[in-house]
Amino acid sequence: MTGKALPPEAPPDCPLCPRLVAFREANEAAHPEWFNGAVPSFAPEGGEEFVRLLIIGLAPGLQGANKTGRPFTGDYAGDLLYATLIESGLASGPYERRPDDALTLRGVMVTNAVRCVPPQNKPTAQEANTCRGYLQARMAALPNLRALLCLGKISHDSTLRALGARVASHPFGHEASYDLQGPNGPLTLVSSYHCSRYNTNTGVLTEAMFDSAVRRAKSAAGL
Repeated sequence: MTGKALPPEAPPDCPLCPRLVAFREANEAAHPEWFNGAVPSFAPEGGEEFVRLLIIGLAPGLQGANKTGRPFTGDYAGDLLYATLIESGLASGPYERRPDDALTLRGVMVTNAVRCVPPQNKPTAQEANTCRGYLQARMAALPNLRALLCLGKISHDSTLRALGARVASHPFGHEASYDLQGPNGPLTLVSSYHCSRYNTNTGVLTEAMFDSAVRRAKSAAGL
């Protein structure tokens, strides 16, 4: 990470990871109408003080959040995530794959462990380390945060490190749950396989499995 504390949200033109900056600029040249920046977190109505559950993905998708500027918006992972949040009562309104739809979140914020789109959806360990300061600041800025839902192993591991917890003592698994100490009090971390098309197409994750993980995190958050 950098030597100084980072804010909860990265500037759209964040300069910290040279490879991600180059990839972002190449996409901007090819698609100037896209967002092409560090994607900000998606907050619920009322703002930070209403957040009890933080959902942490891996990184923006190239034609999803990198294009639209809102986490999990515009690709299959978002289709499954937001449909599940609506079904579980954590979101309402229509999800229309665009940031100006009428979708609203209830008690939930959605963010990513790495804020800029990586080539082939694979950030390096150094990029995850560098971006972790934003994740730490994001959690610290949520005074009523009670639970985390980590989507995929990279998110799971990076979140543990952001909290100062040993990864080896908290192995990743679908619906694995751990009680941890957060910056503003106790937290329950729940993990899920990532809601990617690859995972659902290969049967690693079913809609029922994902719904169960979301509901477990919702319960842990007291929502």
